[in-house]
Amino acid sequence: MTDQAPQPPMPDFPPPPESQPEQPPAAASAEAKRLSNKVVIGAAAAVIATIIGTGIVVVQAIDNDDSGPTATASASSSPTEDVAATAANEEPTPEPPVYADLTPDSFTITLRTTAQQCFGSAGCNVTVEPDLSYVGLSDDIDPDATYEITYEIKGDESGPVIGTAKLSERTTLNYTPSSISTASSDTKLSVKITDVRKTGV
Repeated sequence: MTDQAPQPPMPDFPPPPESQPEQPPAAASAEAKRLSNKVVIGAAAAVIATIIGTGIVVVQAIDNDDSGPTATASASSSPTEDVAATAANEEPTPEPPVYADLTPDSFTITLRTTAQQCFGSAGCNVTVEPDLSYVGLSDDIDPDATYEITYEIKGDESGPVIGTAKLSERTTLNYTPSSISTASSDTKLSVKITDVRKTGV
């Protein structure tokens, strides 16, 4: 009787059914890379085509701007700039001067005696002239206007004497001397401005 070799124990589970052999990992990876490369190449081609198309449009737009009438319009200044340049070149219009409204209170007046002849108790004949002064600045007076300044002299034995002086060119005063007859040599004469009128403008 021959000795038999011991048999290995039977597995608890049956062996798995045979299946299709799987592709090796290297082959699957190479296939995925090929698909990925195709997608990347296709996407890159689309992007390049888009960029080229856009570049052509941009170049055409730039060419049109450089060579067409639009370029001429852009080279010229805008209406706002033209108005600003014209306004800068023009001389500013000066404001018209404003002059004071002269009144009797704008002047002081005194009498200057230029001649006098007395007859004892019979009184005196006196020739007087107005001495006017403006109380403000001469620039307040309109140089193109003539001012008629009316004044009243008291002290004549016949009553008040009215005189008029004309002021022109701010400093030129034209008047007629007044002849006064006083009752005595002690009579004091007085004068005041009663009216100022602007004429000759």
